Amino acid sequence: MKDETIICFCEDITLGEIREGIKAGARSFDELKRLLRCGMGNCQGKTCEEMVNREIMKLTGQKREELHVPRSRPPVVGIYMEDVIRGDTDEK
Repeated sequence: MKDETIICFCEDITLGEIREGIKAGARSFDELKRLLRCGMGNCQGKTCEEMVNREIMKLTGQKREELHVPRSRPPVVGIYMEDVIRGDTDEK
């Protein structure tokens, strides 16, 4: 894939930016998340995490079991702050 390819659509991050982050020393999705904001958009990494991890493995030689994979934490879907404030826990 070309460097211009968008990997994280939520945060508009390209493959080139991810490669630069890895070259700068990032060795995990979490490190790239802190550096570039990948995985911090609406999808919370559901669309980009696998592609980012594949690029980390490709450029660093790490195996999948060596990668620190972040745990997903609720909420895994968007919620309204007014529901949080009100304490509404009903799923919609």
